[in-house]
Amino acid sequence: MAADINEGSVPSYYREIHQSICSRSDERVSISVFQRVLSRTSLSTTVQNQITEHVNSGDGFINKVSLYKGLALIALAQQGKPPSPKLLENFIQEFPKPQLGDPKELQSLKMQPVQESPLNLSLTLAVLLKKDTIKVELIPEKKGLFLKHVEYQVTSERFTVSVYRRYNDFDVFHELLLQRYAYRVVPALPPKRALKGVLTSMSEREFIEGRRRALARFLNLVARHPVFSEDELVKTFLTFSGSDVQTKLRDACRKLGDEFMTCKYATQAKDYLPADIQSQFSSSRELIKNIHNSFQKLRDRAERMAERSKENATDLLMFGKELSSLGSDESPVPILASCKSPWSALRRSVKGLSVEFSLLSEKAAQQGRREEDDVVEKLNLFLDLLQSYRDLCERHEKGVLHEHQRALQKYGVMKRQMMSATVQPKEQVSVEQLESRIVQQENAIQVMELRNYFSLFCLHQESQLIFTYLPITSHILGAFVDSQVQGHKEMGEVWQDLHSKLKSLFGDGNGQSPPLSPK
Repeated sequence: MAADINEGSVPSYYREIHQSICSRSDERVSISVFQRVLSRTSLSTTVQNQITEHVNSGDGFINKVSLYKGLALIALAQQGKPPSPKLLENFIQEFPKPQLGDPKELQSLKMQPVQESPLNLSLTLAVLLKKDTIKVELIPEKKGLFLKHVEYQVTSERFTVSVYRRYNDFDVFHELLLQRYAYRVVPALPPKRALKGVLTSMSEREFIEGRRRALARFLNLVARHPVFSEDELVKTFLTFSGSDVQTKLRDACRKLGDEFMTCKYATQAKDYLPADIQSQFSSSRELIKNIHNSFQKLRDRAERMAERSKENATDLLMFGKELSSLGSDESPVPILASCKSPWSALRRSVKGLSVEFSLLSEKAAQQGRREEDDVVEKLNLFLDLLQSYRDLCERHEKGVLHEHQRALQKYGVMKRQMMSATVQPKEQVSVEQLESRIVQQENAIQVMELRNYFSLFCLHQESQLIFTYLPITSHILGAFVDSQVQGHKEMGEVWQDLHSKLKSLFGDGNGQSPPLSPK
């Protein structure tokens, strides 16, 4: 135990290291400095984390005895032993010497910044949103002699350039992104054509507008991704103005290869993963699934509210038109014996009320557009990201894990065949072929294992990306409340004007409106 370690049981090398890295004010050592000492070793990140946990007191510092304990665990780990404090119990001989170099060289570690693990994404939502903003606008005219198609103008704030793209260009770009970044969240594309039955509930114009919005969301998520945003594929799609962007994209993808082949952390991913990565992945996946379900319900409600605002605009406009029609009726008013009808004078006033109702209709339509653009679109953006995460989880399980299991089964069959060949002698050539195939399969399994760990590495980062985006909830709620405040304020002012106008038109001599129903 750490309490059993004393000055006599440690080499002088331990004391020299302590003198080099301890605080000037006391004998304690900052935990961050100790982590820098650990980073000088060739130990894996997992082992380094285990050693840190054994000596960390939780207050940001470790005392001299805990430092000695940590140095002993480093030495034992360098000898291939697991870094367990039990190894130090009843230790009779002098503790082993860790391989850390000259103690005087460690003094500089007190001034160096901590090297953060590449597994962690130190990003905020504000940083992601500032990376780029992409606008996708529909080009009015359709081109093509026989087959007409829709063209889009894509404008990037980051690159300050506009390019023209067809849906097929988006399709190829999306396909190549999936090839290059199979272990990342690649948002899905909207469908090229409306599915059967869809156009029965919406016009072709509405479908094309919905697709334009979805393409804009896709590009914004891609352009703001911490990895995609620096990729040559993305830059090419957003900036290349040549005639054949698809060929340019394919050439760039062939040149780059997939992420596993180019990422410097790919073969070391296992060392950076926490020991409980599988349980962390499972819990994150379940939480994100629940968040996805809740946001879908919020989006559906927001869509209904925006639709109701549009319907309200139509109803108000039609209400005003009916008033105008009523007041425009020039039919003669019959002379009634029982009373003198005021209708001749009033109908001109009724006709004039259509102006206010037309204005109310316009305000309601603006309210619907605000709800759609500022609330529904933000919800759809986050939902697209959440869905792409769920798609990624399925690719991980059905792709990497499935291929790994098949390779292991194939390897087992080969081993059994090899054993059978040694028990029942066959031709030497056959045995040599089996041995060669087994070696090849072992190499393939090793690569698959590395890809599996790299897939988990990327999944861990993409989970962090989802949680980095979660504060967008406040943006959505803020936009929702602002749209309601503005809409109700603007319509309230028009209703108030209408109320005052009604008093002057239909009020009695005292300015009071007559009762609407008998008392």
